[in-house]
Amino acid sequence: MKQRKKTISTKELDKIFDEGKEDVLDYFDLENARQPGLEAKRVNVDFPTWMVQSLDREANRLGVTRQSLIKMWLAERLGR
Repeated sequence: MKQRKKTISTKELDKIFDEGKEDVLDYFDLENARQPGLEAKRVNVDFPTWMVQSLDREANRLGVTRQSLIKMWLAERLGR
């Protein structure tokens, strides 16, 4: 594991980045980085058997899991 460098100000970080002489990623804690709003939240949804079977057929056709298929379709529908 790479050790993170000392804490610096955003102004100092901008200067280091602009000069391009040093890797600015050394100043970030990438192991604990998170993207706001993308935290997972578990929900339960009941589907009729025929719908689960149809989802599974489509997921198999696309080579993804049922959960991935549902997430993809919901994301498309919600316009993300």
